[in-house]
Amino acid sequence: MSVSKNQIKLITGLTHKKFRDESGLFAAEGTKLVYDLNEAFECTLLVVTDKWLLENKPFGNMKVETVTSDEFKKVSNLKNPQGVLAVFKKPDIKLDTNSLSSKLSLALDEVQDPGNLGTIIRIADWFGIKDVICSENCADAFNPKTVQASMGALARVKVHYVNLGIFLNEIPAEIPVYGTFMDGKDVYDQTLTENGIIVMGNEGNGISPEIEKLVTSRLLIPNFPKGEVTSESLNVSVATAIVCAEFRRRSK
Repeated sequence: MSVSKNQIKLITGLTHKKFRDESGLFAAEGTKLVYDLNEAFECTLLVVTDKWLLENKPFGNMKVETVTSDEFKKVSNLKNPQGVLAVFKKPDIKLDTNSLSSKLSLALDEVQDPGNLGTIIRIADWFGIKDVICSENCADAFNPKTVQASMGALARVKVHYVNLGIFLNEIPAEIPVYGTFMDGKDVYDQTLTENGIIVMGNEGNGISPEIEKLVTSRLLIPNFPKGEVTSESLNVSVATAIVCAEFRRRSK
């Protein structure tokens, strides 16, 4: 059996955000990724190669489309396909602002690279951060590159899209808002709370002036040794990992 023209059109269409939004679907590839996401999302289509089916078991009672390796390449986005692709329903996620008071969350101000976003979602998962709040101009969490980079973390981390300025203006006043800046105070010397929102900025411009005004604690990741010329800045996902690690180290 081979995938139909309509199925190929569906899967390839999911590389476009507009179609993902209209259909309410997204695609994922790779054995571990597909199995992980199946724990959290409803799978509507599973396409596998004959070879994959000999070595693995499909999940649930759903219909499986079995194809040759050459046919699989027509729908795959990967240079080295693993022979399994699933189409899932996008979740209907609601943001409970009140629940943010007691935990640590991430907010992203126009992070536009899908790979960076996926890596940040994976970092959030590693450090037990359950909510990633994105500005409306951030990359799409269900872009194939984001899904791939998240390595299954989307099954455990909720990604929300909001007007970030309005959101930060309306959260309870007792929730601290942290942000990273080149003129901030050394993160290793500052008092860090177990709850709060950590804002990370755009890859090229950092945190926007509008959002900067709403940050209550300005942090700096210092370079070493101090005073010496080093790289101009850190990749946003690397910076996110460093800051999250320091917050969690303090909460032992």
